[in-house]
Amino acid sequence: MTAYRAPTRDMWFVLEELVPWLEINALPGFEEATPDLVRAALKEAAALAEEVIAPTNVAGDQEGAHLDRDGSGVRVPDGFRTAFEHFRAGGWTGLGANPDFGGQGLPELLAVAVSELWQSANLAWSNCSELSHGAARAIEAHASDDLKATYLPHLVDGSWTGTMNLTEPQAGSDLALIRCSAIPEGDHHVVSGQKIFITYGDHDMADNIVHLVLARLPDAPPGVRGISLFLVPKVLVEADGSLGPPNRVKAVSIEHKLGIHGSPTCVMQYDRAVGYLVGEAHSGLACMFTMMNRARIGVGLQGLAVAERAYQHALQYAQERVQGSLPGDDDPVTIIHHPDVRRMLMEMKAQIEAMRAVGYIGASYLDRAARGEDGARSRARADLMTPIIKGWITETGQQIASLALQVFGGTGFVEETGAAQHYRDARITTIYEGTTGIQASDLVGRKILRDGGAAIRELIAEMRDIERDVDARLPHQSASYRAGVDRLEQGVDWMLANAGNDFPAAGAGAVNLLMLCGIVAGAHAMTRSALVAAAHLAAGDGEESFFAGKIVTARFYNALILPRAGAHLAAIRAGSNAVMGLTERQFEPVPLP
Repeated sequence: MTAYRAPTRDMWFVLEELVPWLEINALPGFEEATPDLVRAALKEAAALAEEVIAPTNVAGDQEGAHLDRDGSGVRVPDGFRTAFEHFRAGGWTGLGANPDFGGQGLPELLAVAVSELWQSANLAWSNCSELSHGAARAIEAHASDDLKATYLPHLVDGSWTGTMNLTEPQAGSDLALIRCSAIPEGDHHVVSGQKIFITYGDHDMADNIVHLVLARLPDAPPGVRGISLFLVPKVLVEADGSLGPPNRVKAVSIEHKLGIHGSPTCVMQYDRAVGYLVGEAHSGLACMFTMMNRARIGVGLQGLAVAERAYQHALQYAQERVQGSLPGDDDPVTIIHHPDVRRMLMEMKAQIEAMRAVGYIGASYLDRAARGEDGARSRARADLMTPIIKGWITETGQQIASLALQVFGGTGFVEETGAAQHYRDARITTIYEGTTGIQASDLVGRKILRDGGAAIRELIAEMRDIERDVDARLPHQSASYRAGVDRLEQGVDWMLANAGNDFPAAGAGAVNLLMLCGIVAGAHAMTRSALVAAAHLAAGDGEESFFAGKIVTARFYNALILPRAGAHLAAIRAGSNAVMGLTERQFEPVPLP
């Protein structure tokens, strides 16, 4: 497999020019997060990703995690633990964490950006730190001061890791069906039940694992209103902070999965395990969403990260594979000279740059909401962008991983080339933290219909703000860009006019609206990139190749990717008749009479 090269120049371009970083640097408490510090952090993170984490990717896929035969615990692949030790030693586990608990207090956006590097280097390995970060956020937001003091310093320094325990055999996306119980006993609760699909539910990279578990108290009302959140450690903690005996929780099996083989996905059994209530009783789902919403942005970046790794692999192959010749010349050429291979590489490159820009810009609103003067507006924008980042980026990342296989041709289907791993690993990203359908329902129901379209109309207005500049400085992109924004506005208008009283119409069109939002948001970011690049070229600022490439890539996106918005708009307007038209029996195969 090709070596991973961190795309730090493009990362810094988005952070510096499109966010822009100086606005984050100016937020209260982020004065030390200067451009020089961020550039240095990106370089250090890139070295760790390229030299330490990336070499574990293929071996981790081949070896996988395994449960010891005696049931004593889960063992991660060789190299994972050493990579995690380097990760901890560099202070990366506490990059954006609260200094009160040992964190560095740097912007969340920087933590999001460097997470792309860990995830590209080894997606399976990176899951552990992503979940720990989310668990720490939930504990800080909702737990008692005693629980914070006991658990957060260890989560922040990476000596302990965290998990999220929602799913049960009978309760997937419908958490109202949760049966796991928590019974008061002295100063704690005893938690009993089974949880499934628990990422890094057990492993041997940390001294303790802090499980956040959704369960029901004896007096819980039915449905999601009766769910509470509990902190259940793998190893009990003594009064002096030292580790005591094991708790009554264990991984009883791990799943054999399509991809991310190095990431243990565990079935966890809680047998009267000691647990501590986090937040108010019966408010567990709201508490857990503190973790889930951040995780949805993180998973969105996973779609970007795997796409970047797959693209780099396909690009190297296209530059080395000699096959065929060009018209009028009998000399064989590498396949990157063939127009259709160029088309595939351009589809990957253009969409990756759009995904990165949308992901980073969207994540910047987390910091703006937490520290800026327009906190409510920024929170609304972060909430709007979260399902788009999670849904559109992961769906597109999956398509890019598939397209990379096509560049390889038949050899891509062979495991030895390594290209298939990206395709297998990418598949989980559209499922993690809620499927694309769930993200789309959230976007339509909670983020568009609930506020009458106010937040998304504000975003569309920002897209309109650059149209005159595009007309003047990028005339070849003007018509396609305007048409894309028009289609987004028309899709939103249709949904607002028709979906409020028509549940099937909302459900049938939701994914298409989500994809429409993502594609047009990508066009907005790419067009802004081209405007910035044109200004740098006009000023003679250097890096001519980089900036000229930005203009060409944006032109490709607006000419060949953005028109897909029209298909999504047509599907939205089609309503629910075609989707819901068959009876249940008509889905079944029919034998010849």
